[in-house]
Amino acid sequence: MTSMEKIEEQFGSLRIAKRSMLSEEPAYLLDIDVSKSAQSESSRFVAVSCSNKSIRVYNRETLNFLREYSSCPGILNGVRFAHTCDSMVFSACSDGTVKCWDIRLATQKAVQIFSGYPSNVFISFDINCSDLIICAGTEKVEKDTFLVFWDARGDTNCASTSKEPLGVYSESHNDDITRICFHPIKPSLVVSGSTDGLVNVFDINKDNEDDALISTCNSDSSISFIGWSGKDYKQVYCMTHDEGFCWWDLAQLDTEEPITLLHVLDVREAVCIENDCLNYLVGGLYHEKADKLLLIGGTSMGNIHLVNCGLDGLSLVGTLRGGHAAAVRSFCWDVMDESLLTGGEDAQLLLWKPGAAERSLAKKTSLKITSSVQKRVRVHSTSLKSKKK
Repeated sequence: MTSMEKIEEQFGSLRIAKRSMLSEEPAYLLDIDVSKSAQSESSRFVAVSCSNKSIRVYNRETLNFLREYSSCPGILNGVRFAHTCDSMVFSACSDGTVKCWDIRLATQKAVQIFSGYPSNVFISFDINCSDLIICAGTEKVEKDTFLVFWDARGDTNCASTSKEPLGVYSESHNDDITRICFHPIKPSLVVSGSTDGLVNVFDINKDNEDDALISTCNSDSSISFIGWSGKDYKQVYCMTHDEGFCWWDLAQLDTEEPITLLHVLDVREAVCIENDCLNYLVGGLYHEKADKLLLIGGTSMGNIHLVNCGLDGLSLVGTLRGGHAAAVRSFCWDVMDESLLTGGEDAQLLLWKPGAAERSLAKKTSLKITSSVQKRVRVHSTSLKSKKK
């Protein structure tokens, strides 16, 4: 059996094992992360960033609700667990901070706050694989857009002072920085994506921004998702808000070979799905064992499509049906135990496992939420303070 056939079989065998209870205030589930360093599987956590400006934390196996963190009136964007401590969860906030909570504590207060500059509105962030550096991306304010960096180390038991930035990059993007993604195994490498269409790769060990900028790739469209792929993660890829896809090989930077592996203007037209369609892309993941880059997309009715990326184009691997009642907005696929978490516009968090049988008597028929929510690209605030570099 080929590696692709194994993935197809794994994905095809997924069934709903657990479904989270609907909260009193339903919200779109926009981003999902799973704790990484738990001592036992049963104690792992799931954190979800929601459209009601909150972060919700669940037990990984039962999907029982544990905690909720809010930053009103600020909007929380994205969610990440620390790599080396499974109780620390981070989120960027539109109030110009990145906040860290310890989910072992029965408190709503952040245990650590990383403060930006007065004009900063953070809409993206990530923490590097060694948990030493945090980077957050801002909305454009006047003519400025920033990547802001902090030293993530410190006494997380003391939140009396907020941490000031190590510094900023301010020249490489000229519009909202929608995505930031550190390299999975090289802590000094980070890739950023923006509504300016650029995907920039930096080595933050360098002394200044000009030297740090390794590569600039142009997608020709606003970036909605970025990631690393390939052997030793020497490739980067992105998705765009108009459902385009680009894939580049950084190993070719110093050669005569073209850096672009694949550029698809509209994935919806490029992927052939019998008796179904592809309405949007959610994100991607690199399957290390199989050495395959895979994309997750779906339909407005909640079907989930897995798409394989090859040098010759995109092809459907399989489809999951019957889980969500509206568009899926977030996912986390655990290749180790072959499970999948999905969150959608139906406010439901689902855990899929191979051959599972859902115990509930009937499928929840929650409707798509009609209240207004934040869109993928946010509207600029008009009441920002003066800029400061």
